[in-house]
Order: sequence, then structure tokens, then C-alpha cells
Amino acid sequence: MAKWTAFPYQGDYLFDASSVKNHWARLHVGDAEPLPKDGGVLEAWALFHNGDFQKAVEAGLALGHAGLTVANKAACVYETFLESKEQARLDLYLEVARRAGSQAHDDPLNFNAHYWHGYALGRYSQGISVAKALAQGIGNKVKGSLEQAIELQPKHVDAHIALGAFHAEVIDKVGSLIGAMTYGARKDTGLSLFEQALKLNIESVMGMIEYANAMLMLEGERMLKEATRLYQQAATAKPMDAMERLNAEMARSELRS
Repeated sequence: MAKWTAFPYQGDYLFDASSVKNHWARLHVGDAEPLPKDGGVLEAWALFHNGDFQKAVEAGLALGHAGLTVANKAACVYETFLESKEQARLDLYLEVARRAGSQAHDDPLNFNAHYWHGYALGRYSQGISVAKALAQGIGNKVKGSLEQAIELQPKHVDAHIALGAFHAEVIDKVGSLIGAMTYGARKDTGLSLFEQALKLNIESVMGMIEYANAMLMLEGERMLKEATRLYQQAATAKPMDAMERLNAEMARSELRS
């Protein structure tokens, strides 16, 4: 595995297996991942929360089935925020999608296997262009996996966010009529998913950012003020770990541009 770009705020988060366990409910309110019983899995999660994403992936994969979720999450967060090479990013998303898809097949009740399958394919779709991905039939796979994650775990905040983004992206690219008829994408459903996500976790920085983006895609300039408010709220959040820090820094960067 080639050396990955380092998390730019190394040392700001110093979790270990014990502190991850103590703060598990807060750290995992977004993905609803059950608290692991295996100490090695907790150590891999500590690497993730500290921003040591490559080490978290390696540690997770070394643990086999028990470590797949932390490996997939670490890879996706790294790809989304830190990987600068487009092809490398696309390859990593497909790698996660393959792993998560296989995991979901072997363990169909594992809601995060379905979530990471849908999330990775969704990000891959954005990379190659949503319209191209829809033409390849990827859209229905994204939607199906995210819906399955929510069906299995109705309090999965991040799955609500990702599915809301799917509805918004599809309508933005192909329009409301084709989006609804061909892909089941609807504006009201998309916005409702974001509202539900923020009811489940009002502090979700990712939720604020993605909701703001969806508002602009679905409602246009008339929602600029509200979208800006959400970005400002995200930018002033107090991150608890590396992932939240990267989301908050992205919001700050967008406000500056």
C-alpha cells in the first residue's frame, strides 16, 4: 500500500482503546456502530479517530471480518478529504464498495456493510459524474444499499444523510421528472431525510454541510441564506475526532472561498 497523505492535524486527537470505549456513544452517533468487544478492533478505531487513516485500514483488514467496518470507514474518510489524485480516489472507493458488498452478502444484517457499500459507490459516482454513473446502473445500487441500511437501523444518521444526498444529486443532474420516474428520486423525500438526520443528531457537521448543498441543488438561490447559516454552524462546531475536524475545516474553507 502506497503511503497516504497524512492527516494535517496530527496530535490533536489522542484516543486509545479505553478512551474510544468511554466515548463510543458520542463518537458513533452517526453510524450507530455497535461497541466492539474485541480490544484489537477498539485499537483500530482509536487509530481512525486520531486521523491515522492508513494505519486504521491496515489494522482493520488484519483483523478480518471484525475489522472491515473500521477499515472501510477509514478508507472512505481519507478518500473524501485527503486523497488528491482522482484515479487513486476512485480506485479506493471501488475497493471499499467491493469489500462492503461482499460483507453485506455474507452478513446481510450488518447495516454498516450496506451503508459503506452505498456510500462508496455514491462517492465513486460523483467522481466519474453522476449522470455517467446513473447510465451504468450504479444509482439503483446506491439507493438500494442506503435504504437497506436505514431499514436495518432506523437511527443511522449518516445513511439518512447519504440517501438525502442521492435524491438531491439525481434531481440536480437529470431533473425532477426523470429522477422520480427512473430512479425514485424526489425532492421532498431528500429534504425530509436530511431533516430526520439532524433530528437524530443535531450536531452532525456532515449533515449540516450536505443539507446545505442539497438545499442549493434543489431550491436554488432562494435557499442561499439558510445554506450559508448551516455552513457557518458547521464551521464553528467543536470537533471531537479527526473526521469531524475534516468536515469542519471543509466548511470553513467553503465559507472563505
